[in-house]
Amino acid sequence: STPHISAEMGDFAKTVLMPGDPCVPSSLPNLLQDVRQVTGVRGAGFTGTYEGRPISVMAAAWDASIGIYSYELFSFYGVENIIRIGSAGSYTEKAKLFDPVATGAVSESN
Repeated sequence: STPHISAEMGDFAKTVLMPGDPCVPSSLPNLLQDVRQVTGVRGAGFTGTYEGRPISVMAAAWDASIGIYSYELFSFYGVENIIRIGSAGSYTEKAKLFDPVATGAVSESN
């Protein structure tokens, strides 16, 4: 357990979907099979399977929280991928409401 996540090593899948809205993780487990809640501190986190693959869902909550949660997930829970999901703004008129948009970031570890 860490100061911000009340889970044990192995509770999270290698891939975590991370919406910003703290209410979303409570609805996403409907898409997963064999779901179990793995944390309830500062928001709920769940782990289950999707098409046979382990996956976890945990809200990022507010701005600073995503930095704290992602650090703890990578450093203490063996998470390898965090995928931020949710709504976003756009700087182009070409994107229409409800269009899917993919973004990405790459970081190098030392």
